[in-house]
Amino acid sequence: MELINNNENNQMYRNKVVKRIAVYGAGGLGREVAGGIQRINKANKEQWEFVGFYDDNIEVGTKVSHYGTVMGGMDELNALDEPLALAIAVGNAKVRKLIHERISNPNIYFPNLIAPSFKVLDPETFTIGQGNIIQDSCSATCDVKIGDFNVFNGANVLGHDVVIGDYNVFMPSVHLSGAVEVGNCNMLGVDSVVLQKVKIGNEVTLGAGSVLMTKPKDGSTYIGVPAKKFDFE
Repeated sequence: MELINNNENNQMYRNKVVKRIAVYGAGGLGREVAGGIQRINKANKEQWEFVGFYDDNIEVGTKVSHYGTVMGGMDELNALDEPLALAIAVGNAKVRKLIHERISNPNIYFPNLIAPSFKVLDPETFTIGQGNIIQDSCSATCDVKIGDFNVFNGANVLGHDVVIGDYNVFMPSVHLSGAVEVGNCNMLGVDSVVLQKVKIGNEVTLGAGSVLMTKPKDGSTYIGVPAKKFDFE
């Protein structure tokens, strides 16, 4: 995971000549991301030309609300012969990783889509990778490090010294206390809380409204206050 300074990252994408962008995933999250791109343009943070959606499970030509149509799936995406920015708008952490790994076209690149309302207390110590989606009303304090292809789905709060890996999905109103570490492919449910210094590994699911107080076991689901391991029958 390569982390780059947020200011440098923004400058890199401002300097790109090609500003065409598409969304992979034509469901609810896809529509939310398309709307987020519009808000970014209105705030003059970037000027993207939104060209439509890619989705392997929806017929080509299907209209997706007022945003655009489905232009194809993975085969069509990998066959493109011109540069295209892409946002992966799929809410399943493992599937997000799989989709990214299936994209072999070197013409595809993955900008960070960051809502204009995102607030960073200390930009000098904030670092971020690529392909992240940060929706409205999220915030980070100081010394926060974010990896690649994460989704922050609104009103997420990241405390000091938080370190986040790759392909994680944070549902609305997740709060991470100071010095929390999150690995890869985790899903944290709506209104869940992780207390300070807790380290989450990989493929953990934290239920909605749960409060995680101790280190969870990889690949497991935790529910409740305090959150406890839940074994499905």
